[in-house]
Formats: sequence, C-alpha cells, structure tokens
Amino acid sequence: MQIQKEWLDFLREQYPKGSRIRLTEMKDDPYALSPGSMGTLKYIDDDAQFHISWDNGSGLALRIGEDRFRVLLPEPQTLKFYMPLTAQLYGRDSWGDLEEYGNDLNGRDLRDYQSCIHEALLENQVPEEKSRGLMRWYDKQDGVNEKVQSIVFDAESRDGQLWCVAECKVVGDLLPEEKEALADYISGQASDGWGEGFEQRAIDLEEGELYVSLWNSSNWTIQTEEEKFSPDSLTRLPDMCWSVLPGEGTLICIKKGESGYYPSDWSTGDRAQNRYLADYNNQRRGITPAQEQAMLTGSMCGWDVPGADPKWYEEHQNQETGGMTLE
Repeated sequence: MQIQKEWLDFLREQYPKGSRIRLTEMKDDPYALSPGSMGTLKYIDDDAQFHISWDNGSGLALRIGEDRFRVLLPEPQTLKFYMPLTAQLYGRDSWGDLEEYGNDLNGRDLRDYQSCIHEALLENQVPEEKSRGLMRWYDKQDGVNEKVQSIVFDAESRDGQLWCVAECKVVGDLLPEEKEALADYISGQASDGWGEGFEQRAIDLEEGELYVSLWNSSNWTIQTEEEKFSPDSLTRLPDMCWSVLPGEGTLICIKKGESGYYPSDWSTGDRAQNRYLADYNNQRRGITPAQEQAMLTGSMCGWDVPGADPKWYEEHQNQETGGMTLE
C-alpha cells in the first residue's frame, strides 16, 4: 500500500531520530520482543515502519496500527551560535557629564563587562518571550519552528574575548537548510529586530554608559560552536555553502555530500551581484573561499576527488595561478 508523503512527513516531524521507544506489545512476529523493551528510533521508512535500535541488540521494526508502543521524545539539546560583540563606552568628564563621543570597544575590551551585559540581555526580554525566547516571533510553520523550542541571547567569554551567544534548545536533528534558516533568523534579530532595540539601551556603569551591539557591518559572522572553535574549522567541509554556477553565473546552494546544487531564491540576473551575495553569505557563516571551491568541486566531480578537500586549495593557491579565483 502506498503511504502518502504528507503522512510520512508528519510522522518524521513528530517522532524525530533519537526518540526513545518503549514497547507495549508486538504482534504477529515469531521473534517478538517482550513488553517493556526499550530502544532508540533510527528512522521511519517509506512504508511508515519505525526502525529501532533495541537495547538488547535486536533490529526488529514496528508499525503503527499493528504494534503498540510509546514514543518518548528526546531531551532538547543546546545549540549555540557565536557572534562578535562590539560596543561604545561614553565616559564622564570632570563635571560628571557624559562625553560627546564614545570609545569603540571590541570583544576583548568587553570581557570585564560580561556580568552587566548578561544582566542587560535578561532585562531586555519581554513577558511574551518567557517560554520560547526569540522563537516567540518566528512566524513560519516549518522544521525550524517544530524543532527549535527556544532561543535566548547571552554573553560568553571564549578564546580571550566576549561573544554574543544565541543559545537554542533543539529537539531532533536540524537539516542543513534548517540550520541555515535558523542562522538567518538569528542574524535578523541581532541586526534589525531584538538587537536593534537592545543597542539603544544604555547600560549604566560607574565610569559612564555602555551601548552594546549584537551586530556590526565589519566582518561579522554567525557560527556554531563547532564551526567557530573546532581545530579543523577552516579546513573541514561546511554542511552547506553558497556559490556561483560556472558559465551561467546563477547563485546556487551546495549541500555537503550531495551531487549537484540547488538554485537559490536570492539569485539575480547579474553574475557580479550573485558573486557578491555568495561571498556575503559565506563570509557571514565563516566559510572560506577554499571551502567554497571544495564544495563546488565535490558537488560536480564527486566527493572523493582531491579538489573536494579545502586543504588542497590552501596548499596550491600560490602555485602557477598565483592565487585562487572563484567564478
């Protein structure tokens, strides 16, 4: 019997990979497991069978309507996105009045202000954000809305500087495109939404007033903890990146491990503009030109060729061509 795609999509959204399964009764199977058996959901196939990794080592599948079982959703995991912080500090003159011009502070300068910035971020939350944080304002009915329970901005000291952190509580695994949509939403909140109001709020200090920006126009990035701080962050393949299709100049999206590409909805009829958009989005996500070129090569020539490794471009960028050029 053909299972409707809508029903399969519903099941997979409601019962994500990693959910725990408690068996009540398994019918019509000569090797049926005993009631109370526990396992972990691996996936739901196109016949709507639940494939389970049982704790006792069994691999028997379950089917709704035939077998009776209970699904225990996985505990939410924490996913952090790191963004550079900047601020302006307006000191006081000898009369106690605020100075007309502020001093620019970067993440290293802001380490001593972590506590007061943390408190200000908490105080800037409104009652509507109590349960879901910034997800209260997310208006799309999609996988991000289903999987991301909450988003909260905080300040965290790491690698010698203070960062803005978007702490996300996530149930299940985000697809690459869902992670990019989440990063894009957080970026918008940091720049034009929640963060725009926050940066206009003065944080009172003994020495003056501090105005903190969650976003800035100079080399700003948004990256997960793994993307930002893992030792191989600059030489590994990202889950997804943007590029320009050789020849046509179309703006495209590439997913790691997949053949071909996806035309981007942001593509214009102008190659130069598409190149700018690809560079902007990749830079924002901390993706280097070598990583982009490796992704483009892998998607078109196979992921086992030397050119699908970012390190290959780092090693060859100064040989013969005098540098690395992206179309």
